[in-house]
Amino acid sequence: MKNVFTSESVTAGHPDKICDQISDAILDECLKQDSNSRIACETAINSGIVVVMGEIATKASINIEGIVKRTIKDIGYTSDADGFALDECEVIISIKSQSPDIAVGVNKNADTGKTIGAGDQGMMFGYACDETEEYMPLPIVLAHRITKELERVRKQELLEYLRPDGKAQVTVEYDQNNRPKRIDTIVISTQHDEAVHLEKIKEDMELYIIKQCIPEKFIDKDTKVFINPTGRFVIGGPNGDSGLTGRKIIVDTYGGMARHGGGAFSGKDYTKVDRSAAYAARYIAKNIVAAGMAAKCEIQLAYAIGISEPVSINVNTYGTGRFADDKISEIIWREFDLTPEAIITDLDLKRPIYQKTASYGHFGRNDLELTWERTDRVEALLRYLLPLGKVV
Repeated sequence: MKNVFTSESVTAGHPDKICDQISDAILDECLKQDSNSRIACETAINSGIVVVMGEIATKASINIEGIVKRTIKDIGYTSDADGFALDECEVIISIKSQSPDIAVGVNKNADTGKTIGAGDQGMMFGYACDETEEYMPLPIVLAHRITKELERVRKQELLEYLRPDGKAQVTVEYDQNNRPKRIDTIVISTQHDEAVHLEKIKEDMELYIIKQCIPEKFIDKDTKVFINPTGRFVIGGPNGDSGLTGRKIIVDTYGGMARHGGGAFSGKDYTKVDRSAAYAARYIAKNIVAAGMAAKCEIQLAYAIGISEPVSINVNTYGTGRFADDKISEIIWREFDLTPEAIITDLDLKRPIYQKTASYGHFGRNDLELTWERTDRVEALLRYLLPLGKVV
């Protein structure tokens, strides 16, 4: 029996991803003008309509309808032929102020000057592994690579018949040591102009996408490739399906290779631990793997609303750790301040950096300068390995 694992990615033009980008574009615009903005912004989209709703507390003056339309246009939707008639769409806005019951949990204490606690309860996971240079699982790395390339060739008009919506799925076979061995299956579904034939799309996907994105060493005669398996993908985007913020949480993270706490990222400011603590957990896991403390590392953090310190830290190195998992957990408690205030400061999260994370994943983004992707804690962690002898 083969040991295989599959991950998927979607293009920036996927309806759910449109909504993520709109929500984060609104967040970024607020943070540009007021770095202390509090945002919980959801977006829904369907044929001819965009609904923006949520809670915003900010000193910023923003044009939400303008942000919505600019974001959709930048993605590539301008007409019904693309999948959304931008000029004819209706934008409905329902925004209210942040709940004072939530605000009291995150606002600064007048006596200490420190944030009281997390803006919500919940658990968040971070993950890293050594199977790629991104410290990410290979299936999600390759799936993202394909969808990003689909967008690039479309926007550069190398394949003029492509439209913004699309998906990719990659199945990797692992060997007995759980290392990537080969690509078992590649699936690409890309929206296209009605006039183009499927055989042309298949030829172009092989030449422009697969050969550019998938290392040749992983392809063999038994690798299966499926291009637009239904034979047709003309009606796409919001005209083909509705979209909603936060509905691609596995695409956003580790492609299913690690567990997920259930909280989405986009449209939430840095005080929401669903986002900030998930970034911190990735930061810790990546530094642990980069330091050679484990080949794989999953970190779970859990918080209670209004409480600063996490209520628990769990570590799982899948048997690859050079210490017991509970020992690594002790090291994390010692080396990392995981109060919301410290996370915000250490990772510099008050900046308008979020829209660019809203498509093609929040982690392993070597194309972006993201603070939670730094490996600047490796040196501090290496001193724990010195008594063991060889440092890897």
